[in-house]
Amino acid sequence: MSEREHQPVRLEVDGGVATIRLERPPMNALDAAMQDGLLTAAAEATERRDVRAVVVYGGEKVFAAGADIKEMAGWSYTDMVDRSVALQAAFTAVARIPKPTVAAVTGYALGGGCELTLACDLRFAAADARLGQPEILLGLIPGAGGTQRLSRLVGPSRAKDLIFTGRMVGADEALAIGLVDRVVPAGEDVYAAAVEWASRFTTGPAYALRAAKEAIDGGLSTDLDTGLQLERQLFAGLFATEDRGIGMRSFIENGPGKAAFEGR
Repeated sequence: MSEREHQPVRLEVDGGVATIRLERPPMNALDAAMQDGLLTAAAEATERRDVRAVVVYGGEKVFAAGADIKEMAGWSYTDMVDRSVALQAAFTAVARIPKPTVAAVTGYALGGGCELTLACDLRFAAADARLGQPEILLGLIPGAGGTQRLSRLVGPSRAKDLIFTGRMVGADEALAIGLVDRVVPAGEDVYAAAVEWASRFTTGPAYALRAAKEAIDGGLSTDLDTGLQLERQLFAGLFATEDRGIGMRSFIENGPGKAAFEGR
């Protein structure tokens, strides 16, 4: 087995769908090596033209049960100042992959694990999955985007309830409050469902998908007028792509939904 295959985070590509696979049993605790691996995998998924969509997956038993508390327990303030930059950078790199991303959640997605799901565009959860931000129980707050991405996703009051109490929520409650987007019934494969969703984009208009993600994410961090300006610029820019011409010609000649895009 090569050195690459021993890494706790691996990128696998099959048919245009990349899987960022977490492999640090038994609980995929997100130590410094895992965070660095996420940064590397996200950069590779971003750069590779043969990757058109991304699934983040922790395996059949657990997504990621949070940070490595044993590793963190002895750190000083200055240690954490230094490490927190790399921690946020890893999750931000996942969030900024300019392609559709989905987290396939099994078992526990807690603390940093939950924050990693928040860095994805969508979240699919197994029926028995549990999600939460329990940092308050350690005398801390989420430090990898939880206070920011969670409140933007489910609203500030629900985010405060989860963060203030540190409680875990089951898949059904997570679906009800908008923390996950689909619950996969017991006995079905949440990873397969995530790959199926991601696969629909492997022949899609890559730069239009990229622009849509940039417009939505960029608009959420600014005021409406600035967001509309961003949307207008991205919309106009797509008229320089080959896929725009392919899509419009196909619509005129064959009707909607039949274009064979080239990803250019």
